Order: sequence, then structure tokens, then C-alpha cells
Amino acid sequence: MDLARELGFARVERYRGLSSAERLAEATPLLFFLCAAVPDVQALRPTAETVRYASNPTVRFAPLIYFTHDPSVATIRPCVQMGFDDVIALPFVAGDLRARLARQVERQLVYYQTTTYFGPDRRNGAREAPGPTAGPFRRIEIVRRLASGIDVISGGDQVEQFEV
Repeated sequence: MDLARELGFARVERYRGLSSAERLAEATPLLFFLCAAVPDVQALRPTAETVRYASNPTVRFAPLIYFTHDPSVATIRPCVQMGFDDVIALPFVAGDLRARLARQVERQLVYYQTTTYFGPDRRNGAREAPGPTAGPFRRIEIVRRLASGIDVISGGDQVEQFEV
């Protein structure tokens, strides 16, 4: 929490569940979920799923970022599968961290929703459908704006209708 304050976040609160996050979303245009390193990254799955499948777009499309001391495939792969936007290895330089967080705002981002995944596009510019599994998917384009929050550019009208 001290890190978030040092980076200039106006309001910093510990995650206390979806209803608390939704109340906070009413008071601020853009939320960031910054997750500290934990012994087993799978312990974050319930939180990640709650955030990514929230009905409130301010919560659902908020940056979800994990900080780790172990930037191994065994740590990063579950974060990717859970829909985290970024995994940041500790230690880091404050300027580098600001740049990484800045990549999450004021630019168009693509999210995919499938029967097993909801999160950022991980295909590095490839044109094919997401993921190794076949099946229905939705492509959703968003922009996170510091002043006004989440703008769903396309695909958002279908998000709530997609069954997982």
C-alpha cells in the first residue's frame, strides 16, 4: 500500500471484496488492483475471477497487476490464465514501474472472453482467435482513461450476454 501511495495514487485501499470495489468504483473513475507477492499465486484466483467477471465495467476492466519475487513460468503462466494485465518482478526501479503502469491507461486495449478466459489479448498482434481452445469468443476493445474511467469501444454490448 505504501508503494501505491509513493506512486501518487490518490486513494489506496486493501481489497475487501466485490461490493467494496464496486462502491469505490462509484467514487473514482479508474481502479487498479495491485496484488502483492503470495506464496502460492493460485490463491489469487478467486479475487482475479471476481474482478474479471464483475458486472461493473470499472471493476471488470481495471488493471490487474501482480508483483512477484519469482518471475518464473510457474508463476507467470497462472497469472496470464487468470487474466492479469501484467506481472512485475521485484525488485524494480520506480521509474520503470511508473512506465509499466502507464501502459495500462490512455490507449486502446483488446480483451478476449471465452468459456475459460477473460483478460487482455496475449497474442502479440497475431490475427487469429485467442487461445488454444476452440469455441465461442468475444473481442472487446477498451480505453482506460484516468479522468473518466473505462470506455468500451466495441464488443461490450455482448459481454453480459456471454455465458461462461
